[in-house]
Amino acid sequence: MAEGGPCFPARYIFTALVSIGLAIIYGLKVNLSVAIVVMINSTELALMALASDDHHNSHHGTNESTSISPEFACPAPDTGSNVTVPVQDGPFAWPEPTQGLVLGAYFWGYILTQIPGGRVAEMFSAKWVIWGSVLVNVVFTILTPLAANLSYIAVLVVRFIEGLGAGVSLPAIHVMLTKWALPQERNMISSLAYAGMALGTVISLPFSGILAAAFGWEAVFYVQGGLAMIWCLLWLIFVYDSPQDHPRIHPAELELFESSMQGGGGGGHGHANLPVPWKALLKSGPFWAILVAHTCNNFGWYMLLVELPTYMKHILRFNISENAGLSAVPYLSLWLFSVVWSNRLDWAKSKGWITTTTVRKLSTAVGSLLPALCFVGVSFAGCDRQAAVALMTLGTMFIAGMYCGFLSNHIDIAPNYAGTLMALTNTAATIPGFIVPVFVGEMTHGNQSLGQWQIIFFTTSAVLLVELIVYTLLASGEEQPWNRAYSAAAEGKNGTHTSPEEEKLNQTSRA
Repeated sequence: MAEGGPCFPARYIFTALVSIGLAIIYGLKVNLSVAIVVMINSTELALMALASDDHHNSHHGTNESTSISPEFACPAPDTGSNVTVPVQDGPFAWPEPTQGLVLGAYFWGYILTQIPGGRVAEMFSAKWVIWGSVLVNVVFTILTPLAANLSYIAVLVVRFIEGLGAGVSLPAIHVMLTKWALPQERNMISSLAYAGMALGTVISLPFSGILAAAFGWEAVFYVQGGLAMIWCLLWLIFVYDSPQDHPRIHPAELELFESSMQGGGGGGHGHANLPVPWKALLKSGPFWAILVAHTCNNFGWYMLLVELPTYMKHILRFNISENAGLSAVPYLSLWLFSVVWSNRLDWAKSKGWITTTTVRKLSTAVGSLLPALCFVGVSFAGCDRQAAVALMTLGTMFIAGMYCGFLSNHIDIAPNYAGTLMALTNTAATIPGFIVPVFVGEMTHGNQSLGQWQIIFFTTSAVLLVELIVYTLLASGEEQPWNRAYSAAAEGKNGTHTSPEEEKLNQTSRA
């Protein structure tokens, strides 16, 4: 910062609070993945399965005695003692398909509010949209234990409403990034902000395990929801929709924004009420590249985010406290890698060595190809716990490439419509969110074996390779002509001259 600038620039305070806000949303999303491990009565489910198999054998006139077959299960870890680790059972006998529905209900709500959230954030106030998103998640997280004791259907409703609230968060954050991320800092600011998704997982997974083990599964929801209320107050005090709206921003920082954002294609001020050039958008190759990449990458992301604790319990056979701590290690690696990777990319770009398009394609390749290879490696690692954990850690770490890849690409190609584009791609990318839990639940129902998980991991690798191919062929880091399709009229009202060539291009994009 120039001499006389602020000690704590407003844009960095904004970035920190956005990151923490996303950490809260993602932390409250994944805490159920840990809590459900001790909420479920595995012993009762096993007895139910045994009784069902005995009934089946009796019905077919066989006298075979059915037992739970260990032939595909990994042996219990050697603890160095003869003490038997107690089975961690909870009060709910929800079978795997029901568990999949409970974990997936969040995403049914999440998918519905993406586009409305993006447009409301663009046209009115992204600040209040984000605040409301976090508040809804906090309130209904606190209500989760009450819902669980009523019925799993009540939990479905609570998680559905949480998803409705969370669905508006990413489009609204994208809108604010167009105003708060300086062009020369965009990779770093975007990565630090979106790294909150990993940060929330890093904190929530072990914290949930500790709370569940020490105070019971209900404490996971009460304590985390209560602590998140602090953020709601801080956001209202320190964050504003744009630097120009901030009453306490330092004049030197405001001047930096005004000079850097000038002529930035809507990056600093934008045109809040422009209609969307739908026809040109839907014909845009770079838009479809983002949409496909976002959707495919989320399949791998949700596989790690939602199903990793289940895999570590049923296959690698870690108990809840080990499970929560080890599940968090990959996300800590992801967070650290995202900080270093974004910093180096900004440095290389400032030297003129790489273009924005190269940054996006290279980062997306890192976030797709390398995790795909790690999923294949985990499939062959089998019961080798050290190798499996190392590969899952690397795969999760490299998926951080998405932050500087397709996840920042919306702002490059159409800053005027960054919120709407994020809403569209994130709507499609939410589909894996409710497919993954149901897919895994059906694949492993009554058959938690290495063979079934190998099929799951190979499928995930194939989806990530589709992302790599499509994005490499179609993506671009340059502003698209249709971004300014309707901006000429808005600029004309403000006295800004538009050349005949630009007007002709605008009319073509609107057609």
